Amino acid sequence: MQFKAILVEKKDTGQSAALKQLGVDDLMEGDVLVKVSHSTVNYKDGLALTGKVPVVRRFPMVPGIDFAGVVESSSHPDWRSGDAAVLNGWGVGETHFGGYAGYACVKGDWLVPLPKAFTPAQAMAIGTAGYTAMLAVIAIEKQGVTPADGPAVVTGAAGGVGSVAIALLAKHGWHVIASTGRPEEKAYLEGLGAAEIIDRQELSEKGRPLGKERWIAGVDSVGSHTLANLLSMTQYRGAIAACGLAQGMDLPASVAPFILRGVALLGVDSVMAAKSRRIEAWDRLARDLDPAKLEAMTRTIPLEETISAGEAILAGKLRGRTVVRIT
Repeated sequence: MQFKAILVEKKDTGQSAALKQLGVDDLMEGDVLVKVSHSTVNYKDGLALTGKVPVVRRFPMVPGIDFAGVVESSSHPDWRSGDAAVLNGWGVGETHFGGYAGYACVKGDWLVPLPKAFTPAQAMAIGTAGYTAMLAVIAIEKQGVTPADGPAVVTGAAGGVGSVAIALLAKHGWHVIASTGRPEEKAYLEGLGAAEIIDRQELSEKGRPLGKERWIAGVDSVGSHTLANLLSMTQYRGAIAACGLAQGMDLPASVAPFILRGVALLGVDSVMAAKSRRIEAWDRLARDLDPAKLEAMTRTIPLEETISAGEAILAGKLRGRTVVRIT
């Protein structure tokens, strides 16, 4: 049985990605075979497709850190043929063949049931970016800060994590400040629920160890100076959830926000999160994410356009979420 797949290979001339024909026998070991219908393009997928950062750690590799589909066959006790499933993370697309293929063979423990509220395409419109945004919002809530305490800031606002985070926070009554380098997306961000738009340049340069208090909470997908500035401007006992590194992995900050204002920096990991946390996040998404807003932030492309989409997301040219239609 042959199917289309994107394969990343490494040669003496460097890493390259191309559309290939694979068979089920080419897949890696796993106890569940899934017929993939949809995947998506996240920032990490862009890195894997282009090789600009060494995300792929095993070659050749089928990238795609997310997929949704239907179980074809299974020897795992939790899964039967015909079950609808979703996968996010677990090193898929990095060390184990991922979602940019007609079929995927994976461990059943990595899968979660497709929520009844979503079609496979909608689940991939959410994808790792949206699921991570939900984990970030849950982390802020568990820290005990509320919309009554002050506004929330979202960086990388027009991207996947940012778009979903804005919609989720606005749903719960937060005054959302959206930071973006794309002023032309003002109407789009306001449509998702942003109350204010600020230029990312306000946050992207080296700042003061402790700045004027501007927000009580935040979701950051940028890192580096941007995250340092968010922390320095967070109100007393506030919390910032960090889940990305688009600007860089460094954190040129001081301890001042932590010891003088009691600010909390909340690390959000979506790749290896326990199944219980994944199900909690997907249950919340089913309740809290407005389908109309999800549709407004989503476009769909065929598998053949995925490589160019990976380049576009790194260049900051993709807005919101991009679904990949596999079959």
